[in-house]
Amino acid sequence: MTPAELSRTVLRAVRRAVDEEALRAPVPARVRVERTRPGGTGDYACAVALQLAGAAARPAREVAEILRDRVAGAPGIGRVEVTGPGFLNFTLDASADARMREALVHEVLARGARYGHGDALAGDILQLSHAREVRAAVTAHALRTIARTQGALVRNGCDGSPDPDWARLGVDIEAPGEPTASPTVVRPLPAGAAASELLERLGPDAVRWGLLRPAGHDRAPLGDELLVQSAGNPLFLVRYAHSRARALTRGAALLGFGSSYDEDVDAPALLRALADYPEALAAAARHRAPDRLARHLEDVAHAFFDFQDSASPLPVGDEKPSAAHRSRLAVAEAAGTVLAGGLSLLGISAPEHL
Repeated sequence: MTPAELSRTVLRAVRRAVDEEALRAPVPARVRVERTRPGGTGDYACAVALQLAGAAARPAREVAEILRDRVAGAPGIGRVEVTGPGFLNFTLDASADARMREALVHEVLARGARYGHGDALAGDILQLSHAREVRAAVTAHALRTIARTQGALVRNGCDGSPDPDWARLGVDIEAPGEPTASPTVVRPLPAGAAASELLERLGPDAVRWGLLRPAGHDRAPLGDELLVQSAGNPLFLVRYAHSRARALTRGAALLGFGSSYDEDVDAPALLRALADYPEALAAAARHRAPDRLARHLEDVAHAFFDFQDSASPLPVGDEKPSAAHRSRLAVAEAAGTVLAGGLSLLGISAPEHL
C-alpha cells in the first residue's frame, strides 16, 4: 500500500460514512496522509476528521471514530487509532509494508520524471509577477514549472523589460495572455548582483541553486562555496548522488545484471524520502517555495549515500549478483530518478558523470 493508496482508502471510508448517513458533510476531493512525526503513533497520520468536523457539526474525535470503524480491517492496514483532538493514525501490517515498498519502487521507475506530479492545484489559475531582478525572475520561473506539475494553469510576467542574460539561466518571460487572475507577486530578497556577473563567476547551475535553495526571506549565499566539490556543498551532494546512482547501473550492466525488486530491501530512510517526494513537490507548489523541493532533494541524497554505504547494490569481492543486489539496484535507480526529476524542475542539470 502506497501513501496514495492509503489516501484513497480513507477517502472511500468518508464516502461510505456519508452514504450511510453516519456523517452529514461534503466529501472532499482528496485526503492527505503523511508520515507520522517523531513521537507520533503508527506509520501514517491523517487529519481529515478535523477537516470534516465543522460541516458535520460533530466533534472531530467523534468523526475520527466513525471513520476508524470503516477503515479498520482494510487490506494492508494492521491498526487504526484515534489520537489527540481527532487524528487518525495508521499502522500497516508487515506484509503490506513490504508490498508498499515494492510498489513505491515500481511506481518511481515506471513514472520516471513524472513521479510526484499530481493534481493538488488542479483548477488553480496563477498569474506570477516579479520585479526586474535576477532572483525574483529565477524564483518565478521555478514556481511556474513546479506549480504546473500539480495541475495549475500558470503564467509569469516581469514588471519591466527582461534582462537578456536571464535566458542563459533558462528563464523565459511569457507574452501577456491566459490565465487572467490577480497577480501573485514573487518578491524574494534580491540577490545583490546582476545575472551577468553571477553567471561569469558561478555558471547557470550553481547560480540557480544559490538563488532557489534558501527560503525567499533569507539572503542567497552566492560565493565560491557553490563550486566546491565536497559533501559540504549541498548542490554537489545532490548532483553527485545522482551520478553515483547512474554509475551503479552502468557497473551492474558490466557485470551482466539489471535491477528488479525481487527481495525486500532494508532502506527505511531512503524509501521514506522517495515516498515523501510527491508531498514535498506539492508543498513547494502550494506554498510558492521552491526551497522546499531543494531541501527534500538533499534529504534524498543523504539517505542514498547512507543506503549505499550500508549495503552495496553491486557485488563485492567474490560475491555473485543476487536477488538482493537486483533489488538494491532498483532502489538506487529510483533515487537517481527522483534526484534527476527534482533538479530538472529547479532548472539544474543532472550529469551522468561527475
